[in-house]
Amino acid sequence: MSSNLPRGLAILELLSRNVDGLPLHAIAEPLQIPRSAAHRVLAELTTAGFVRQEGELMPYRLTLKLATLGMAYLNESGIAEVVQPVLNRLAAATSELARMSVVDGERLVWVAKAQGARGGLRYDANSDPGEEVRLFCSSNGQAWLAALTDERALHMVMKQGFNPEAYGPNAPKTITEFLACLAEGRRKGYSDVHESYEVGSAAIAAPVWNAKHTMVIGSVSVAGPEARMKAERMPELGALVMSAAEELSVLSVGIRAQT
Repeated sequence: MSSNLPRGLAILELLSRNVDGLPLHAIAEPLQIPRSAAHRVLAELTTAGFVRQEGELMPYRLTLKLATLGMAYLNESGIAEVVQPVLNRLAAATSELARMSVVDGERLVWVAKAQGARGGLRYDANSDPGEEVRLFCSSNGQAWLAALTDERALHMVMKQGFNPEAYGPNAPKTITEFLACLAEGRRKGYSDVHESYEVGSAAIAAPVWNAKHTMVIGSVSVAGPEARMKAERMPELGALVMSAAEELSVLSVGIRAQT
């Protein structure tokens, strides 16, 4: 499978975003792979147990093998064991959705969450473990990037994509606005966004450093409905989020960072 590895990985990523599966043409065309080549790669992925097709004309779907490997890796990394108790306490203290993301090379990925809202208006974000965080318009992304130089932050954002029109009305519209968000995050010690990632939501995040405070390994956040997370509530939430970030930094010796 080595000669087809890039195509195989692209197919796995595409299928991971389409839980009901895709027919051959819907896989080959967006990835710009000839159908014959896509068919060969899918056959190899099926043999390896990562993909299944229940009938000749049925769509291709992921099996649970990839998810199982991912969960096994998260368990071995120590992330779940270390992070979840802290998130549970943060969610209970704020009555909002608490989440943790971890640096993975030049990406930021979600690893855990805890829901603190028990009734009424509730925010449930799509942030499953392993899913990539959108950097330029999310509180978690901005909290991480604010710990880097502007040049490094811009490199990360441009690599992932800077497309404000696809997100909330308050997403940074220009590079100047984006850099101003990072500067404000550095000043306050946390980054907060209001209807930046999506309409009707707000979030606040702080960077999580390693135990020696030499490198950011992730970010921790609280997110909820904009109607409940007004600007006047941010200092109180910011203090709770920064406290959780400090606790996670102390505990980070139990996390195998991927930076």
